[in-house]
Amino acid sequence: MAARPRTVSDQDLMNATMRIMSRLGPVKLTLAAIAKEAGVTAATLVQRFGSKRRLMLTMSADAAKSAGACFDMVRAAHPDSPLDALMAAGTAMTQHMGTPEELANSLAFLQIDISDPEFHKHTLDMSRKHLAGYRALLKDAVAAGELKPHDTARMARAINALAGGSLIAWAILREGSAEKWVRRDLETLLAPYRRPR
Repeated sequence: MAARPRTVSDQDLMNATMRIMSRLGPVKLTLAAIAKEAGVTAATLVQRFGSKRRLMLTMSADAAKSAGACFDMVRAAHPDSPLDALMAAGTAMTQHMGTPEELANSLAFLQIDISDPEFHKHTLDMSRKHLAGYRALLKDAVAAGELKPHDTARMARAINALAGGSLIAWAILREGSAEKWVRRDLETLLAPYRRPR
């Protein structure tokens, strides 16, 4: 007898998990809450992933694998300006943090990513891909005459640090949108290196 086709894909389950993680944080997160968000049963999640931890690790691994896709997307959206693509990449995190509370929940998960070796290896992989993506865009912006020559490796690190730190500052001060707040800080960082268009 042939197996029944899955009506909810693993990617759908990952997306539902991300949404509910942002709303609940690690303390309140349960398989039942994820299942309800995804429109499946908790037993379905156990059958596919084995446990909440394995589900979370799968999601962490998938996020690391697809980290480069963000940079592919911003390049496709801004084919004529590596600098515009860089700004879009630097503010991409704000698309997933609609409220300060959601950011707080994400930071709670970051504690797990840093302290748990199994999670950390995926977070480390993703961070390295972000640094490489920022550096590639910086090099392209220099080649395109949008930025002055500079140490792109150091600037990539600065952008990576600023994007996360600026988002936290926005969550504390709560002035305007997260995207505008982070973009303004990125513009301040890059202003001395810009060439007139």
